[in-house]
Parts: sequence; structure tokens; C-alpha cells
Amino acid sequence: MTTHPTGPGRAGPDLADRVYGGWLGRVAGNMLGKPVEQGEVWTRERIDGYLRRAGALPLTDYLPEPADEADALALRPEWRRCVRGRIHGSCRDDDVDYAILGLHLLESHGFGFTTEQVGDLWLLGLPYLQTFTAERAAYRNLANGLKPPLTATYDNPYQEWIGALIRADVHGWTRPGDPRAAAGLARRDAVLSHTGNGVYGAMWAAALISAAFTAPTVRDALDSALAVIPASSRLARTVRRVMSLHEARLSWEETLGTVSAETAGLGWIHTVPNAAVLTAGLLYGDGDFTRTVTLTVRGGLDTDSNGATAGSVAGVFTGAAAVPARWKDPLEDTVRSAVFGFDGVRISALAERTLRLATAAT
Repeated sequence: MTTHPTGPGRAGPDLADRVYGGWLGRVAGNMLGKPVEQGEVWTRERIDGYLRRAGALPLTDYLPEPADEADALALRPEWRRCVRGRIHGSCRDDDVDYAILGLHLLESHGFGFTTEQVGDLWLLGLPYLQTFTAERAAYRNLANGLKPPLTATYDNPYQEWIGALIRADVHGWTRPGDPRAAAGLARRDAVLSHTGNGVYGAMWAAALISAAFTAPTVRDALDSALAVIPASSRLARTVRRVMSLHEARLSWEETLGTVSAETAGLGWIHTVPNAAVLTAGLLYGDGDFTRTVTLTVRGGLDTDSNGATAGSVAGVFTGAAAVPARWKDPLEDTVRSAVFGFDGVRISALAERTLRLATAAT
């Protein structure tokens, strides 16, 4: 397992490089998974079949162009701006919009923000039609005058889906090495739209990213993240199951096959099975950025969300300087965003603003 020592007298990426790595990893991982983001269509087997037909297995770069018309028709319509050779800056996507909105939240209200202020910022800065599932239900409830926690529970069948988890990165980036504090911030954000494992997923992801700044290994970061959520929750039990299968030296394919059977019926956007795919990608990626994001996306389900979070964790571990150029260069340091006032912002500028918050918190 690759280690990333920190502290006086020991080498390793500095805080600025790690924060920038997190942003780059999130954007790159999101772009990697975007074309195949439809879990009931793009299963693990179909994704690998696509790659095999295109001569791109094992995957070491952004997805290749489809090798046949059937594959092309099944891809997300944005695929032409997300495959290798066609990328010029990032595509707009909610997995990046929420990281930007979270940064805006902390800049506007500080670390003492309230859940109500999260909702106000959504209404002011995020178009309704760029929200989905639990976030759209919560947005509608906000517009109708409901207050948290009713915004999460009224007419919302998506309360344990992955939306709150994808909003958690900024809370980890700005609380480096303090997983419990990061989880507390993520919880305050998540309860606007989620309950149960949906909230635990956000807390776990924020803690995982926070721990990645100082943990010697990915396994250590996962252990720290598990400590902030109820041990009896389905999320915690599933993450521990993946960890135990990895420790028992099952292959990546065998581990995902086992856990997929055990989480069958939850759906491809539910937090729990996606956390399993993400955990497997991190463990079997073994500290390598490329292997981590590509295994995670090949795992299927909510591929762009999982790729984004895996990229964020891996980018924090390696630092931006160690992220291979094939992932960074096509992004052209540019993010497209639906968040009001942020379209076309530089990734490096977002990282600098995040670093100021992280430094202020220490």
C-alpha cells in the first residue's frame, strides 16, 4: 500500500497540493464516469465489454470513443465532450456543482452555517432543473415554504440515495485531518434533503476525504471514516464487508460480485451499494490515482458520482503534482457550472479559495 507521510521532517505533498489534487480528482473522475452514468444499462460487464471492443482494457485514461453504434446510442448524450480526444474543459454536472456550492456556502456563512442557509443558497444560486432525486424534492419543499427537517421527509422517496454524499467533499477539504469535524459539517448540509444512510453517506465521505490528508494508507482513512457513523448502520456494515473481502484476498471482481448480491434491490443510485463500489475502488486501487478512478468507474452503478469521490480521495492522497497529465491537461483548468456566477471558473482558483478556508480552520 502506498503511504503518504506528513509532518515535520517527512516528505509528502503540502496542503495546497493536496487540496488542488482533490479538486482535480473530483472533476476528472466525474468526467471519466459521465458517459456510462446509467446503472441499470451500464453494468460492470457491459462497461468492460465496451472497453474490450474499443481496445481499452485495462482502462488507463478517459473512456475511448465507442467502437460500434449500439454502444454510442446507449451512452449519455454528453459523451462527445467526455471521451478522450474530445475533452476541452469539464462538462457541467451536479457532482461538481455541489462542490462549488459548498465552497460558496462556507465563504458566505463560515463553518457555523445552518441547514436553513444551505437551502437559501440553493434557491438563490442553483437552477431547479439542475437538481435531481432527493435534492429536487427538497428544493420543491423549500419553494413551498417547508423548513428542515421536513424538506427531507415530505414527499421524498429518495432520502437514502447518493445525493448528500456527492455534496460532502468541501467539508473534508476544509477540515484536513479532522474527520469528525468534517462529518459534522456534512451532516448539517445533508439533513436538508436526506435521512438515515443518506446522511451517513455524506458524513462518511467527508470524513474519508478529511482523513486522506493525514492517514498513512487508504485503509487507515477508511477506518477513520467508519468511526463517525453508526456501526450498526447498513452503510457501515457494507463498507466493512468490502474491507473484509479485500483483506481475505478476493479479487476485485469477486468482491464486487459478492457485495452486489448482498445489496440487490436497493437500486443503482442508493448510497449503500455505491459506497461498496467506491470502497472497492479505493482498496484495490492501492494508492494509485489512475487505478483507483478507473476501477471505481468500471464498478458501475452511479459511475460519475463514484468516480468523482474516488478521484477526490485519490487526489488528496497523491497531491495534484502526482496526478498524471493525461487526467489534468484535457480539463484545461476550467469548470462548467450551473451555479450562478461560477460558470467557467478555474479549477486552480477553486482550490486556492478552498485552501484559504482550510487554513483558517486550523
